Amino acid sequence: MAKDKSSVWYDRKRTFLGLPWSFTRYSLNNDTLSITTGILSTKEEEIRLYRIIDLTLTRSLGERILGLGSIHVCSSDNTCPEADILHIKDSKAVRDLLSDMVEKARREKGEYFITTGEAAHPGRHPGVVPVGPRKN
Repeated sequence: MAKDKSSVWYDRKRTFLGLPWSFTRYSLNNDTLSITTGILSTKEEEIRLYRIIDLTLTRSLGERILGLGSIHVCSSDNTCPEADILHIKDSKAVRDLLSDMVEKARREKGEYFITTGEAAHPGRHPGVVPVGPRKN
């Protein structure tokens, strides 16, 4: 998957010494986050931005030395409730960009979520219930 013209951000998982020698590719456009893995047989996960609930940035000592970081994504998507964007450059800036785009997508879609004391739906992020469009 090469970077297409509609991508806002594109990167590959970094391996040895922070070099992009892997077959895991990440792409972000105005509506979706895509994670593609594999070379001979490939798998592409696509998460709609308005479904993303939480983003967590982690940077181990090794990642910090190489200028990398990883982002854990929790969503209300049934097929992909959690995903990881592993070992990417400028991880803090990417997390901020993704967070801003998620908020924009939610405002446009009118989706929001409430938290509960227990998991509301099996297979979804625990304690988060999608409520639906806001009523004005």
